[in-house]
Amino acid sequence: MKRVFQFIVLCLSAFPVIATAAQDTLQMQLAAAGKLSQESPDAAFLALRKMHDAAISNKDEATAGKCLRQMGKICFTLGHYAKSLEYYQQAATLFTATGHKAAEAAVLNDMGQLYYRNINKPGAKMQYDKALQLYRQVNDPAGMAATYGNIGHYYEKQQQYDSARYFQQLALTQYQGARDTFGMAGIYENLGTIYEDLEKYDTALSSFRMALQLFEAGHERIAGIEVLNNIGDVLRKTGDVKNSLPYSREALALALQTNNKYQEAAACKDIAKAFNLLGRNDSAFYYMEYSRKCLLDIYSAQNNQQMNFLQILYDTNKKNDEILQLENSHKINRIIYTAVVIVVVLLIILCLLTISRQKLKISQAQTVSERNAEINRVQKDQLELKSKQLATHTLDVIQRNQFLDELRNTLSEMVQEDKRDQKRQLQQLVLKINQTVNHEKQWKEFTGIFEQVHQVFFDKLNALYSDLTNNDIKLLALHKMNMDSKDMATILGISPDSLRVARYRLRKKLNIPEGDTLNTFVQSL
Repeated sequence: MKRVFQFIVLCLSAFPVIATAAQDTLQMQLAAAGKLSQESPDAAFLALRKMHDAAISNKDEATAGKCLRQMGKICFTLGHYAKSLEYYQQAATLFTATGHKAAEAAVLNDMGQLYYRNINKPGAKMQYDKALQLYRQVNDPAGMAATYGNIGHYYEKQQQYDSARYFQQLALTQYQGARDTFGMAGIYENLGTIYEDLEKYDTALSSFRMALQLFEAGHERIAGIEVLNNIGDVLRKTGDVKNSLPYSREALALALQTNNKYQEAAACKDIAKAFNLLGRNDSAFYYMEYSRKCLLDIYSAQNNQQMNFLQILYDTNKKNDEILQLENSHKINRIIYTAVVIVVVLLIILCLLTISRQKLKISQAQTVSERNAEINRVQKDQLELKSKQLATHTLDVIQRNQFLDELRNTLSEMVQEDKRDQKRQLQQLVLKINQTVNHEKQWKEFTGIFEQVHQVFFDKLNALYSDLTNNDIKLLALHKMNMDSKDMATILGISPDSLRVARYRLRKKLNIPEGDTLNTFVQSL
């Protein structure tokens, strides 16, 4: 709070001379407001509002536009999207009027992110295209790179990975030309997420390591936390669980040092997943609870920030009304003055009602969150038990079928010998073994456990594809368990060649596009 107070005093002392202040001083004030907005958005908004009013009084439209843009960012962060869009549009109008194309393009990028957050994807793409056009007109490599990155992110979320990689590569080229290591690191991180979605884990890991190296070179500790979590996540997905833990722990340590609750929660969640895979469920539960508490702290802090911000908006509007009344005190009559008082009272009542309702929502949300946490804990325990039963049953089937395969082969060789007196009996024994290998009762037991663990998978499968045979469903279920081809053939009692034919026919039946694997299709259900 001491730093916040010092910053506000600095801004207030600069207002009387803002018209004659040097440009670098103005930039320092705006940069300080940007940093302050991360710690105390309400104080930053108040300072920016005062700077904006002073800039308007001195007809400094460029400075007013910069203040409006940062005010819009604060509203966006706090979830006040309508107010954020209003400030962005006002800033864009001022930049257009003054011919500041690069600044206008930056605001358009901000508006694109706002539209995307509000599920208006066509609107977001339109803003990005306008921003890119303006950056090209002024030949701004850094601006073009940022816009290319936004467009690449847009295509990534549409699962158009070729287009996503193309625009991310364009962004990387621009940042490399400008020698912007921070921008390069961000693009490598974006590329890593794309390759991770495509399950190209080696390439994803290489991209994340490059991003981490560049962030560390630029002493960007906060930005590097998410990359550390991503590296740990990739290692865990590739089965290297033990080596994933040090990265997740380092991310947690950095998050604690920088008081970054978001990354602290993410790191704890990743550590919990790793311990779960290692079979250390007590530790997994501890870190999952740790993550949940971090999220509750974030939720509580956000609500407090929003309440403070609403109070700032109210106080600011109230002060503007008071100034307007003073300027027009000789023109207003008794009736208008009474009406203003009534409006102020109504606003106070509305604010109090909003605060009361918000407190009620917070209380209800906490109750629901606690109830959901308990339900999730019980479901998690049940799911872990069923998963163990499924794994045990599957292993038993594989071992049993492998034994019967070996016995069948041995008996088949004996049948081929010339000892005719036992040949017929051995043939009958081979026939009985063949009938036993894929006994329907075993499959029913397996299916019963599998449906309990993967209920959503079976529901989607039955809803989308009603013409599948039992053998088709068996094959899809084994792919859902990420089982290798050898074990699949053993359980199904067929040869590897027959398994390949069965996969081919099933791909045709499901209309899976060329280039997509059957395993990828199954995991997406």
